[in-house]
Amino acid sequence: MPQAESLAAGGFPSWGRLPDRPPVADPLAGIRGIPRRWADLRLKEWVGFTLVHPELFGSMIVQDAKYLTSAELYVHDRASGELHEHAASGGRGALELPRALLSGGECGFRASGFELRYGFDADAGRHTIRVDVAATADAAAVSGELVLDAAQASAPLVVNARLNEHAATMFTHKRVFAVSGMLRVGECEYRFDPARDLAILDEHRSRLPYRASWTWGTFAFRAPGGGIAGANFATRPQPAGEEEESGIWVPGAVEPLSDVTFSPEGAMPLSPWTMRSADGRLDVAFTPEGRKGVRKQFGVVAIEYFQLYGTYRGSVAGIPFDGVHGVCERMRMRS
Repeated sequence: MPQAESLAAGGFPSWGRLPDRPPVADPLAGIRGIPRRWADLRLKEWVGFTLVHPELFGSMIVQDAKYLTSAELYVHDRASGELHEHAASGGRGALELPRALLSGGECGFRASGFELRYGFDADAGRHTIRVDVAATADAAAVSGELVLDAAQASAPLVVNARLNEHAATMFTHKRVFAVSGMLRVGECEYRFDPARDLAILDEHRSRLPYRASWTWGTFAFRAPGGGIAGANFATRPQPAGEEEESGIWVPGAVEPLSDVTFSPEGAMPLSPWTMRSADGRLDVAFTPEGRKGVRKQFGVVAIEYFQLYGTYRGSVAGIPFDGVHGVCERMRMRS
């Protein structure tokens, strides 16, 4: 498909897998006036990163659910087993995620004792993550700056798809970056080596149905020869024939993936999982080391969510690997 300037070039949505992120990713392009304001209330947007580093598991996200904005991050030290988890929330309008994200976009969340900010600069070939979060009674302070090298990035995985026969849609953009810099957690410092360490971007802009659910996993690693390999894979209710957000990264390219099965091997919170695609190009086992969860209900709005972090082993596109860091999550929500 030719490069689209936006998700609605010429007034018509560009559906399916796209060769790159459009310069402007506006799922509501072409909608005007009162219908656009109503559609915007249904739009859920977030930008997050999963960190791949041998000494820690870590993830962060800023998100705009329209009725609520929030940010979260956690760092789990593998040696000590300690989990440091922070979160902050605000009202409508406290966060803006730019539609032209990579072209000089900046976004973040600031509250008392909590600041998480992303800076994107495609022209300079680098992006930044800045963290400055104060200690709480349950978690150490987290601070530092990470630099993402756009020249050492995977191919982009970009999908724009319908979620039902009504107005529900999904736009997602995933990419893996080499990362350098430092994070300080309490008295511990973690140095990031761009020849080894990675950050997996997850940008999502969706008009979700009132009841939504998905199961999702991702991991990435340095393949033999130094390129980036890994996978992003998910299952969710979608109309037949619509593109899924799943894909496989191989050095220099991204390949479509579909029909992924998630199989927990037990009912315990940290039971292992297996994930396989119908064509066998994804065949992995996941061993969790920790879990974070959210269960909330506000009248007609409800969230039941957990994310597991741990290690993957198996093969992706015929590339064998073991001990690769990644995550797996499950969401059920009414909103």
